[in-house]
Amino acid sequence: MLKGQICIVRHVIGTDLNTFIALVNDLPSRGDHFSTHFKSPETLRREFLQHGYVTDDSELFVIEDSLHHIVGVITHFKSRTPTTREIGYRLFEPRLAGRGYMTEACQLLVDYLFNVHQYQRLELLTAPENKGSVRVAQKCGFTAEGLLRQSFFINGRFQDVGIFSLLRPEWEERRL
Repeated sequence: MLKGQICIVRHVIGTDLNTFIALVNDLPSRGDHFSTHFKSPETLRREFLQHGYVTDDSELFVIEDSLHHIVGVITHFKSRTPTTREIGYRLFEPRLAGRGYMTEACQLLVDYLFNVHQYQRLELLTAPENKGSVRVAQKCGFTAEGLLRQSFFINGRFQDVGIFSLLRPEWEERRL
């Protein structure tokens, strides 16, 4: 469990499962920046029973507010090279945007990944027009590297995606 000032980042537990599945599969909350692809409740339950959403390739966490409500998810997963991980996140309720949950959760995960693992590079991919997500990347010290043109298919169309990275030496420098 990773504790911050306004949120906790932790693994999914059995008592979370019904709420977690409902939140993950709530299509209206996905907005314009997330795929409308979802998994059946049975598949999500089976995956939880098999590995608790933690494998060698990925690890998923819920983000909990101070009242122990699940407000989002954050994950890290295998990227293009063995020393790189990609981070993805989603806030479940748009009304919670701008309160710092995602920035704190992302910073907690970044610190965890660099402190516990030998990763050299972390990446975030975000739609350029997703101003909140771009701001999270910037606040957490990520650097914009460029644009992956028409690389995501969301809501029936191909969309550009910005790529941000944070290198271990940059993270270490920020901690001084």
